[in-house]
Amino acid sequence: MSAEPNFLDVKIMGREYRVACAPEERAALLSAVDLVDGKMSEIAQRTKNTIAERVAVMAALNIAHEYLSGAAASTAPSFEEAVATSEAKRRIGDMGARIDTVLAPQQQLDL
Repeated sequence: MSAEPNFLDVKIMGREYRVACAPEERAALLSAVDLVDGKMSEIAQRTKNTIAERVAVMAALNIAHEYLSGAAASTAPSFEEAVATSEAKRRIGDMGARIDTVLAPQQQLDL
């Protein structure tokens, strides 16, 4: 993984992505990449599915379910606490926009 100012190159399931990232959020983003890559690899192996979009959706659902059911409660604030703050909402919106920006060219290639 290499870095440029405000960008970070990451690899998830063997595919490289460039993600906008503030320097102070780098460690958190790398942790998120490790979590997502691990979960996607686990699901791909378990289901024998190699379609990245389907694996990504299943990984997202699994991560959300684990978080909401309390598996991540020891390391994170409650879901209600996180969503209740305007800062959390802003950051979630920013992450969604970054993901959309990165995935838009990839979706064209997958067609």
